[in-house]
Amino acid sequence: MARIPAGPPLDGLKRQIARHRNGNPARSDGLFVRETFRLDRSHARQKAQEWFDAWPKAAYWTEVESWRQLDGDEIEFTMRRLPSAD
Repeated sequence: MARIPAGPPLDGLKRQIARHRNGNPARSDGLFVRETFRLDRSHARQKAQEWFDAWPKAAYWTEVESWRQLDGDEIEFTMRRLPSAD
């Protein structure tokens, strides 16, 4: 039976990822403003609509970046937009 060679050690990579995450807890890449919400379905729709009304998609690239349904009728979602329309 052939042995599968061991891959490279990942300890250094894991430390680098942890340092990056600790230094950037809000995933701030400098380009987008992000905010995560956890609301029931009707309030989640309202909150997303508030974002689109305040920061129109065409100017701010506003979008629902990610979402997932939790227990019951609760939705967790992240809104993303540019900080300005310049």
